[in-house]
Amino acid sequence: MSKQKSNPLIDTRYPSVNDLKTKASKRIPKFAFEYLIGGANEEINLARNKSDIQEITLMPEYLKAFDSCKTDTKLFDHEYDAPFGISPIGLQGLIWPNSPEILAKAAAEHNIPFILSTVTTTSIERIGDITGGKFWFQLYHPAEDKVRDDVLLRAERAGCQVLVALADTPSFGIRYKDVRNGLAMPPKMSLRNILQIIAKPVWAMQTLYYGQPNFATLKPYMPKHLNLRQLGKFMNDTFDGRLSEQKIKALRDLWKGKLVIKGIVNEHDMEKAIACGADGIIVSNHGGRQLDAGESTVKPLKRLADKYGDKITIMMDGGIRSGPDIARCLASGARLTFMGRPFMYGTGALGTQGGHQVINLFKTQFKQVMEQLGCENVKDLPDHLIP
Repeated sequence: MSKQKSNPLIDTRYPSVNDLKTKASKRIPKFAFEYLIGGANEEINLARNKSDIQEITLMPEYLKAFDSCKTDTKLFDHEYDAPFGISPIGLQGLIWPNSPEILAKAAAEHNIPFILSTVTTTSIERIGDITGGKFWFQLYHPAEDKVRDDVLLRAERAGCQVLVALADTPSFGIRYKDVRNGLAMPPKMSLRNILQIIAKPVWAMQTLYYGQPNFATLKPYMPKHLNLRQLGKFMNDTFDGRLSEQKIKALRDLWKGKLVIKGIVNEHDMEKAIACGADGIIVSNHGGRQLDAGESTVKPLKRLADKYGDKITIMMDGGIRSGPDIARCLASGARLTFMGRPFMYGTGALGTQGGHQVINLFKTQFKQVMEQLGCENVKDLPDHLIP
């Protein structure tokens, strides 16, 4: 009987993402945890993202000649150590204090992509310092050209390598958990929310240490001393979420680095992204947080990869929770995969070590799948897909 190899860099108390999720739920206030885990409306597409990935099966080859597998992946002229990265997440510091910095640092040390959101709680400049400029930036498209131009200039000066223009948020999703919790930034201090904070002393102390979370990247454009109602109006006035060919072409003209469109799920939009000069797309439905009646992300992935994989770099996020899931999505045509919630479970459970834990888990699990399949290179995973 073969003995299972252990990774000394993994905390064996939490050998899976579900273990980290359970621990994180005990350390994060309920209103913040439900913001993290929630989806749109009845959360049907949230569940579908996971279940559709898990239905994909791969074919192992046990008797073929096999030496070892390589998990490195070349993308946009950069050699990454693994074929996965960290998705952008809004309000990260509300979920766990200082988490954008924790995860950006871990990603840089492990040489995987990290995407910073426009509406997260650490500034472009700070992430640029932490990563030495090795980060991606997701842009919620501003309504005013002067704000757009200034944000892009700041990203360029910070060393950002890839601009990710968000397409799947023409309106904000209706999430019943957030409505019930009165979620806002800063959080509404109802008696219920105050009691939830008191019950999570580590989160509370960390928040006191790092300070109340705020929209750090947007701070230069925000009037001072906004109340909650004014903040909501500012956000609605500042962003014009619906992308268009005209907006993408303007971004292409302004941005010197790689341009990726996130939220492409059909051939019509793919054709436009290619025509506008995008370097890549991320097949995504915003983690099931926007359109509950839509497809899971892995369903359109294979259609788009089969038709356009030789014309543009295709990536994917949504519903990926393990190394086998990463392999399934790569076999279905993605060049690289992104995950958001698993990394936040990691920071919620283990703080500064959470990012390292999740990355090491995924690396170990993914390599084990490659060895089982007899697949030496990431690019050969589609050969193991069972139709």
